[in-house]
Amino acid sequence: ATAFADSGYAGQAPAQATSIRIEIVRKPPDQAGFAVHPRRWVVERFFAWISRNRRIWKDPEATLTSARAFLYAASVMLLVRRLGRHS
Repeated sequence: ATAFADSGYAGQAPAQATSIRIEIVRKPPDQAGFAVHPRRWVVERFFAWISRNRRIWKDPEATLTSARAFLYAASVMLLVRRLGRHS
């Protein structure tokens, strides 16, 4: 499995925190202004969805374990809402 991340997550710490392969999505060096890039849009869209959860948006977590737990909870809430709309 691959997780897409922006350049803020480059480095060894995020890569070693999980068994999922992390692919850093960067804009092309010759880009001037705004342009939509398919993989970068996935990263930005995820941050927008997760930011709807007030706990994640307002309160930074003290440990990686608790941050991961709240991300899982927010992701589950997103999936449940989507399932609810389609049933």
